[in-house]
Amino acid sequence: MRAVYEPPTDARAYQFCHRVRVRFAETDAMGVVHHAAYLPYLEETRVEFLRSVGHSFDLIREDGFELPVTEVVVHYLRPLVFDDEVDVHLTVANARGATFQLGYLLTVDRSPRATASTVHAVIGPNGRPTRCPDWLVSLAPARPTRPTPATSAAGTGGSPAT
Repeated sequence: MRAVYEPPTDARAYQFCHRVRVRFAETDAMGVVHHAAYLPYLEETRVEFLRSVGHSFDLIREDGFELPVTEVVVHYLRPLVFDDEVDVHLTVANARGATFQLGYLLTVDRSPRATASTVHAVIGPNGRPTRCPDWLVSLAPARPTRPTPATSAAGTGGSPAT
């Protein structure tokens, strides 16, 4: 699966929100967050989201599954700076076959700073790709979401995560 989901900039389109604070060590010589520092924000939010739906990484691994990231795309809209409180919004964009995709929106004071998408494989106990667990499929929309610019601006529905 290639990253085809274009995360909207409307926080109402997301299922979950987790707050992180920018640490000084994550900033570069220009005083802004280094581009690579965004990936741990996504990972932390993903871990907390899975925990919130009753499937912590420990439980997923006990069930014999691994969920490696196979692709990540980040669109930087405005910089993050030291001590920003960043709301990282997350939604399950789609889940089919042996892959699923998550969408993210990073905001500060409700102002979009970045959007991102991660694609994950589902690996079973034998180390081979396997179908997405039913609980994960149930978190995704009925069909893979691919918003148009018009729906991105208006939001795509979903549960508010504010």
